[in-house]
Amino acid sequence: MKIKKAVIPVAGKGTRFLPATKEIPKEMIPILNIPMISIVVEEAVKAGITEIIFVNSRGKESIENYFDRNLSLESFLKEADKNDQELLIKNIGTKVEVLSVRQKEQLGLGHAINCARPLIGDEPFAVLLGDDIMDGEVPGIKQLMDKHEELDCSGVIGLFEVPKDETSKYGIIEGDIKSEGLYKLKSMVEKPLPDDAPSNLAVPGRYVFSSEIFEYLDKIPRGVGGEYQLTDAIKLMAEEKDVFGAVLEGTRFDTGSMEGYLEATIAYAARDEKLKKVILDSVKKYT
Repeated sequence: MKIKKAVIPVAGKGTRFLPATKEIPKEMIPILNIPMISIVVEEAVKAGITEIIFVNSRGKESIENYFDRNLSLESFLKEADKNDQELLIKNIGTKVEVLSVRQKEQLGLGHAINCARPLIGDEPFAVLLGDDIMDGEVPGIKQLMDKHEELDCSGVIGLFEVPKDETSKYGIIEGDIKSEGLYKLKSMVEKPLPDDAPSNLAVPGRYVFSSEIFEYLDKIPRGVGGEYQLTDAIKLMAEEKDVFGAVLEGTRFDTGSMEGYLEATIAYAARDEKLKKVILDSVKKYT
């Protein structure tokens, strides 16, 4: 079955970006002039996703509004003969169907995905985290969707290699290599210390699941931090079903951290020669 739905959890508090996130959802903070969430949704759209399900919380309404039509703004831009900007704004509101479900308590990523269950039903679906940006020739989530269809399995998890001393920042897999860049999952560990990590293969916030994942989300107890960890459900499913990890091609930016956000901003700005010159001149001036 072709995957048409994607779940994007956006209910988090965004405390690492305070005070900006006191009133603005972290996902709406822009990389240059494009909100981070728009870049993530664009990845899903390019992969063939036609329906986005946001798992949101109180104060996140601006995310849904961003992907709605703004007819008054479109009319203003049209009358001002700003046709390119009018088309840009119109495309944002028409590129994909947007639905949302409320996560009333932030009880972890596993809990957030389970909140989307009524809108997923029995279909396979993708999951993209809103504070991880994947940039590459082939959208990161499409790479996983293609593998899921090819392998006809219960799940495919995106992977990337990290330095051994950084394993405590990520979910880390244990698996058997099946071919170059493809692993059969045996287990997963959430944020292990370097000496306890089974590998240096981390999960960058891209997943594809069959609807079977919901059975395992229902079985897991609260884990690290008192939350329902998606890692625990994947680990449980991998003990009984075929779950694979695929190393993603492309560049990953952890825009949930200030360092990753800055790196992404510089990388996107450097694509424009004028902005690239500003970056280089500024580095010389202020360092």
